[in-house]
Amino acid sequence: MTDMQNAILFHQYDISPFSEKVRVAFGIKGLTWYAVEQPVIMPKPELTTLTGGYRKIPVMQIGADIYCDTQIILREIEKRYPTPSLFVGGDKALGWGMGLWTDRVLFQAAVAVIFGTTEGFADEAFMKDREKLMGRPFNTDEMRAGAPMMMEQLRAQLDWLEEQLSDGRSFLMGPDAGIADVNAFYNLAFIRWIAPAGAAVIDAFRNVVAWENRIQEIGHGDRQELRREEALDIARDTTSTETETADQGEPNGLMPGDHVHVMADDYGRDPIAGELVSSSAQHVAIRRNDPRVGDVVVHFPRAGFFVMKAGQ
Repeated sequence: MTDMQNAILFHQYDISPFSEKVRVAFGIKGLTWYAVEQPVIMPKPELTTLTGGYRKIPVMQIGADIYCDTQIILREIEKRYPTPSLFVGGDKALGWGMGLWTDRVLFQAAVAVIFGTTEGFADEAFMKDREKLMGRPFNTDEMRAGAPMMMEQLRAQLDWLEEQLSDGRSFLMGPDAGIADVNAFYNLAFIRWIAPAGAAVIDAFRNVVAWENRIQEIGHGDRQELRREEALDIARDTTSTETETADQGEPNGLMPGDHVHVMADDYGRDPIAGELVSSSAQHVAIRRNDPRVGDVVVHFPRAGFFVMKAGQ
């Protein structure tokens, strides 16, 4: 294989908060990666060609292996590039569990503060796109009305971080940055990019601000650029490295070769169809074919995603 067939191709856009989470992980590990810029809103034809319909950002591609959702992206990065580890204290359960808090509860507070306090950021096309993604109205009037309460929620959760850092530690789990920092930082960055009122809430926490500065100094690793069509060519010219593996503990009896659908349990619940290649308690991989790229294997985490046999 050529170097590009093993390269990290990162489908993202610069103001994507979840992309920022992974970019910081690239920085911690000092990785070289290729930014494949995707549109903020649909359509995203090159992305869905690879994923089979999954539209959320970011997506990581290595050859013909496609990784959807930051949880599986971080897990794969840690597997391929174990040093330095994202689990600086060996606290894997705490690290993954913290991700559920920051991706859902803290993220929802950040979104409410951003759109509830910032005029003109969301145009009509953006709102319609997010309504389709979320499956409910994108009501900025309600967000503005609820902003004072969500400011309280943001402040309360920031205070957790402040307390964690109050003993003088440099990062959330100790002297080195790791998955806890990756999970928490991106929400604060998202607020600072867009919402001055939210940034003012963050600024009240001295330890948090100093920690933010240390994260920013880490950077994003070595970023290169790649066109979307080039990423498709790489997928077409590469074969997935995923091997068929039966999960003996699979609670629903899924086996390699089964035709399945995978979908998120929160939003963006478009079912992705494919043939099961492998699964475990934390990972599911399905093979699908597209005329543009041929066979690709699409990977998802199990926590936060449902896997169902086709026809159920």
